[in-house]
Amino acid sequence: GHSPLLAATNPAVVASDPAYSYETAHIVRLGLGRMYGENPEDIMYYLTVYNEPIRQPKEPENLDVEGVLRGMYLLNPGSFDGVDENARRAQILVSGVAAPWGLEAQELLKRDFGVVAHVWSVTSWGELRREGMELDKKKFNDPSNDERTWVEQKLADTQGPIVASTDFSTMLPDLIRPWV
Repeated sequence: GHSPLLAATNPAVVASDPAYSYETAHIVRLGLGRMYGENPEDIMYYLTVYNEPIRQPKEPENLDVEGVLRGMYLLNPGSFDGVDENARRAQILVSGVAAPWGLEAQELLKRDFGVVAHVWSVTSWGELRREGMELDKKKFNDPSNDERTWVEQKLADTQGPIVASTDFSTMLPDLIRPWV
């Protein structure tokens, strides 16, 4: 699978790989507003929507909608129940059908190795990259600029290794490597 990589080469394409229907609903709502709202943009949305038998949970009450729309949010924080508060930690970044795999890995890491992992849903690797590239350009032109990308902000206070999983080419998560 390489279609999100191809989509990332076109600046008019906003590509998303949502895991759950509630993520898709927020992305579609934003997309319709951006494409057909008061000030329509010359863009198109590309959504990967699967036919896998994935349980679609109810939208969490405290959903980070901004994170969904910007490209990444904390899907499921790791729990310290039953493990030492000094346990090793990890960050798991997933998109689309890989979300259940990440949640399963979170459970296995805790149960079998005592590792507390946070699972992050990455709804758009490409949009996170675009933001990173734009910010890098600003910083090049203004070295005193200390802004951080969304990825840097979200992962700033986390600990442990960061791994990514997607149903697409491994090159897709590499799009945000410079800011991880």
